[in-house]
Amino acid sequence: MIPLRDRRATPDDQPTRVPSHSPAARPFGAAGRSVPPRRSWSAGLLERLRRMPDRLLHRSRRRAALGALRARRPPASVLVLCNGNIFRSPFAAAVLQRELNVRGAGSMRVESAGFAAHGRPSPPHAVAAAARHGIDLAGHTSQLLVAPVARAADLIVVMEELQRRTICERFGRAARDVLLLGDLDPMPVTSRAIEDPVEQDPEVCDRAYARIARCVGELARVLTASSGSSSRP
Repeated sequence: MIPLRDRRATPDDQPTRVPSHSPAARPFGAAGRSVPPRRSWSAGLLERLRRMPDRLLHRSRRRAALGALRARRPPASVLVLCNGNIFRSPFAAAVLQRELNVRGAGSMRVESAGFAAHGRPSPPHAVAAAARHGIDLAGHTSQLLVAPVARAADLIVVMEELQRRTICERFGRAARDVLLLGDLDPMPVTSRAIEDPVEQDPEVCDRAYARIARCVGELARVLTASSGSSSRP
């Protein structure tokens, strides 16, 4: 097997400027009354508006993803990716391999990698969260994605749209060969991306793993469906 190496991704979120609440900085309305700060309300509204397209488009994206999977030949190899390969992708790969084994498709090869530093273990709370799903990540160490591996996989599964674009642009893969895992979620979603638990509270890891397990279950079901069978979106 070709060794994998890793580099750390940079978070997209930038710190928010905190408005001043000093009397001199507060705007005044009619009759000289100060206007209460509206930062928290507006920030919440902007966040809801930002997530609205994912909520509205999820059903059609799910239908398209399932249709594309059914239309392709069953892959001989699946590569699961996330930023650091210590939380999401190793868990998703292990769950997928387990589901494939149960469904009699254990010959399908599954591996995981990431874009960050090589050789890091999964954090203790990731190991604990995975164990609650019957997955052992205690011996896992991160692997770096390298070009031969990215180009050899029949199907690549990613957690975020940026990862999908990176795979296509950097390694020349066609978009049809790269699946955004969150598109398979059978539940309503507020974000297309699967939440990254890095530097987050343990409950974020539990939430992300629950969603990954749902999505991987759908993926395994479609990959192992017999030819000509159908499953309802």
